[in-house]
Amino acid sequence: MGADLFTELLQLNDEEKLMLQQKKEVKKELYTSQEHFIVESEKFLNNNTMIMIRKHTRFVDFPKHKHNYIEVNYVYNGELHQTVGTENFTLKKGDLLFLNQHIEHELKACGEEDIIINFIIRPEFFSFIFSYLTTENLLSNFLVNSLFNHTQNGQYLYFAVSKVESIQELIKKIIEEMMWPSMMSESTIKLYMGLFMIELIKHLDKVKYKENDGKHQTIVESLKYIEEHYKDATLYDLANRLKQPHYALSKQIKKATNYTFKELLQEKRLTVSKELLENTSLSITAIVEQVGYENISYFYRVFKGKYGYTPKKYRDKTGQK
Repeated sequence: MGADLFTELLQLNDEEKLMLQQKKEVKKELYTSQEHFIVESEKFLNNNTMIMIRKHTRFVDFPKHKHNYIEVNYVYNGELHQTVGTENFTLKKGDLLFLNQHIEHELKACGEEDIIINFIIRPEFFSFIFSYLTTENLLSNFLVNSLFNHTQNGQYLYFAVSKVESIQELIKKIIEEMMWPSMMSESTIKLYMGLFMIELIKHLDKVKYKENDGKHQTIVESLKYIEEHYKDATLYDLANRLKQPHYALSKQIKKATNYTFKELLQEKRLTVSKELLENTSLSITAIVEQVGYENISYFYRVFKGKYGYTPKKYRDKTGQK
């Protein structure tokens, strides 16, 4: 399948044909509706999609810009000349570059055999990753900064991992799963991404460049706690585990994430309930109990407020009986 994938990626897309024929600049309207050049995930992802890939357009310089999503650039073949923040560097085949929403960057034109895969990822896609993070590290700091927009820290991580076979194999599996999806692709990609993050954490010695890696251990621990104990989580229990006064912890969470503990917990419970409605035949009463709500009418109200449908109508819409 690898050879077929490379052949497919070498094919010119419509934008690349235009660049070769007319040598035009990047058409900003394809990427943003804003005055400042901030590439918008809405141009590529529909409301229900959290992650996708696209081939980076070759043959044209891409001017300074930011995103409203996390981007991972992967050099599938050839190389990529890029300026990120104030650093100039060249990514080689197999290298990875994580960019958060707030870092300005520009790319030099790629040649015909320079194949760059852009992963376009909504920050909230990574919320499930916190159950894998056992210690504070560069990657967990990067994800915390990226999940909560108001931090505004421009940050990137450059992984020189071309010789790490486990990472290369996982990336290729993820790309192939996205290029040729099957019925179970969404779940498969999430599992692969979890393994991918673990492998990256194991190879943090390969990070060549980083910026503004703040200290977020308390927030990482709080998000992990919600991820693992959402059914019966309380601020008081978390504060006790972290040996902090609950009022101080509450302020810290709000300051770092822009959300209260209660709001983060509710978001997690609603996400789990939505997944259970989509993928199981559990009764709505059982789901309400499983995610930790005691009042079914309250659950109906917050679910409809979040997703626009009652739980029953949402299940009917998604086809799970």
